[in-house]
Amino acid sequence: QVQLVESGGGLVQAGGSLRLSCAASGRTFGYAMGWFRQAPGKEREFVAAISWSGGNTYYADSVKGRFTISRDNAKNTLYLQMNTLKPEDTAVYYCAARRSTDYSPSGMDYWGRGTLVTVSS
Repeated sequence: QVQLVESGGGLVQAGGSLRLSCAASGRTFGYAMGWFRQAPGKEREFVAAISWSGGNTYYADSVKGRFTISRDNAKNTLYLQMNTLKPEDTAVYYCAARRSTDYSPSGMDYWGRGTLVTVSS
C-alpha cells in the first residue's frame, strides 16, 4: 500500500553534488524514513535516516558531514543532499520507510526501486 519512487540519480564528478528525492504515495503518516545504498558486488548498507518529526537524524560514518537527509511531510517527500561526492559513493540508492516514528536498525518495511548514482574520478 506504500509506494516509494526515487529520483535524482545520475553521473557526477568527484567533489560534486547531487540531490536525491523520494516521492511517497499511500500511508506514510508517522513513519520514519531513510536511505540505503548498494554498490556493485557489495551488500546493501545504511546511509541515513530521519524520524517522522525530522527531529532525529542518523548517518553512516562514511557520509557524515557530507550528506544531509531531510523531509517535507506536507509534500510527502524525502530528500538526500549529497555533497563532496567520492567515487566510493557510487551505488544504487534506495528510499525506505519504517512503521515507527523513529528509525531503528531492526529494519524497514517498505522500499523503493532505487536510483543509480555514479561518481567519476
